[in-house]
Amino acid sequence: MQRSIVNSYELRNDFPIFKKKINGKDLVYLDNASTTQKPYSVINSITDFYSNYNSNIHRAVYQLAEEATELYEQSRKKIANFINVRPEEIIFTRNTTESINLIAHSWARSNLKKDDVIAITEIEHHSNIVPWQILCQEIGTRLEYVGIDESGFLDVEYLIELISSRKVKLVSISHMSNVLGTIVPIERIIKTAHQYDIPVIVDGAQSVPHMPVDAKNLDCDFLVFDFFGAGRALR
Repeated sequence: MQRSIVNSYELRNDFPIFKKKINGKDLVYLDNASTTQKPYSVINSITDFYSNYNSNIHRAVYQLAEEATELYEQSRKKIANFINVRPEEIIFTRNTTESINLIAHSWARSNLKKDDVIAITEIEHHSNIVPWQILCQEIGTRLEYVGIDESGFLDVEYLIELISSRKVKLVSISHMSNVLGTIVPIERIIKTAHQYDIPVIVDGAQSVPHMPVDAKNLDCDFLVFDFFGAGRALR
């Protein structure tokens, strides 16, 4: 995968909201971890769909529905290519939070049992904490938190030790922290976990839009992310 390198001023031109002035000054927006602003490519695509193709997908044979279905499946192929997986491996949800909840409510409830340990870290977004807390309350699984040092880096050695103990039955971990910007050495963690047949969920909400992520090379079991933030790269 190749991505062109652009500076911040070129990126600003992609976003109509940055033409807005606040107190007479150019808008500076730092809340992307909560809600990401949308570039023209995303806004125009949404407008084009609602203006020209809006109809049900996968359930009708009239032309408008077939065109909408084709666009929908084209987007699946484009996203699959973006992270180097097969289109049939892509499952659409509303956002990263819903994706993690889907895994927790489906795979986890079918494969985990009382006293199984789920390893997460102290850098996780609430979206990758609360679903597992609920699971613990409902079926008796246990959460093990992996800490960070004073520089904000994950205690990878402790996580590796925890995985090697064979108590862990699932690792769910952020690739990049939305607060600290810490990038986790996810490849090593996945490789170690798979040596013990432990599945790994990677929260790529921050990493996928901002750095090349090859899901096939990562070999993770689940990769969850929000592709709106990757609007420019997906163009």
